[in-house]
Amino acid sequence: MIDPVRQEVIATAHTVVVKVGTNVLTHEDGTLAPERVQMLADQLQRIRQAGRKVALVSSGAIGAGVGRLGLGQRPSDLRHLQACAAVGQSFLMRAYEEALAKHGTHTGQILLTASDFDNRSRYLNARNTIVTLFEFGCLPIVNENDTISVAEIRFGDNDHLAAMVTNLLQAPLLVLLSVVDGLYSADPKVDPAAQLVATVPHLDGTVMEMAGSSRSALGSGGMRSKLRAARLATAAGESVILANGSHPGVLDEIFAALPVGTLFLPHGSTVPAWKRWLGFTARPRGKVTVDAGARTAVQHQGRSLLPIGVVQVQGSFAKGDVVAICDPDNVEFARGLTNYTSADLLKICGLRTEQIGDLLGGVPYEEVVHRDNLVVVV
Repeated sequence: MIDPVRQEVIATAHTVVVKVGTNVLTHEDGTLAPERVQMLADQLQRIRQAGRKVALVSSGAIGAGVGRLGLGQRPSDLRHLQACAAVGQSFLMRAYEEALAKHGTHTGQILLTASDFDNRSRYLNARNTIVTLFEFGCLPIVNENDTISVAEIRFGDNDHLAAMVTNLLQAPLLVLLSVVDGLYSADPKVDPAAQLVATVPHLDGTVMEMAGSSRSALGSGGMRSKLRAARLATAAGESVILANGSHPGVLDEIFAALPVGTLFLPHGSTVPAWKRWLGFTARPRGKVTVDAGARTAVQHQGRSLLPIGVVQVQGSFAKGDVVAICDPDNVEFARGLTNYTSADLLKICGLRTEQIGDLLGGVPYEEVVHRDNLVVVV
């Protein structure tokens, strides 16, 4: 049965980001499963033949390296993880190239680190490269550069990377392929009465609580990771579908608008490209805590953030850096580019404009963060 809401989501998805998890592509021992790679490649090609642009964010390099080296399980220390990524990445790309060569499609490898998204110039260069690959008729395959990216291996995952790539391309749809059927009302391993949630209109704290704490042996993510990625994408105005990538023909069913997996609907209108980077991609260099009145003014009245509303400054940041703006309960509700260094802001927080001039010998900026350089993220 075709879902009319999904039908509209699919109809408007001119650009699609598909993320595939390690366990979708590998056997239980970690070795790459060529038949699964081929099945995925065939479905991706059918999506492309329908006139859509597709970017693939693929996990599996570390898992493939584990299998190639005969380790039997994912290492826990950094240097062995990096070595597995180095061995597995080329093997993974070769598998994709061979699978897509049957369709006459070339692949383009793009390895990114979190710092590539923090730097505005590198962020735009990555986008330009992917867009140009689309023009050449290639399938861009994106992965974290695990051989050098310390933070990503220790704490991150490709779910988050896929959401950032979705924001980067302003793609209307992100498809997360895992080895679970979607989001359940409770952990189905614990609660046999748990039901698959077909559609999530708004991804709030109640929905986040549905996620279990499980994590696969070879992968780095889990349900909570996927929900965080879905929240990042939907907050910027994109839709997300979470489905079981090991199910044969799952992408074909998704793009036929069949009720497969869980659909997460976007929150509000689409966010412009510049504000996507500022609010949902670049990592804050520090944190500015404001009083309740300042939150109301910024979030609901469209005002700039003034020094008088700032009550606390954390971190070391320079003028022009991205900072997180939090309320008295430590809830981040906005991000923006600061006009002041952390050292100067510590001196003037809580002061009125005329007091700033007396303290600093002038008032370089009336605003800590101007409204034009600010994004509300809740």
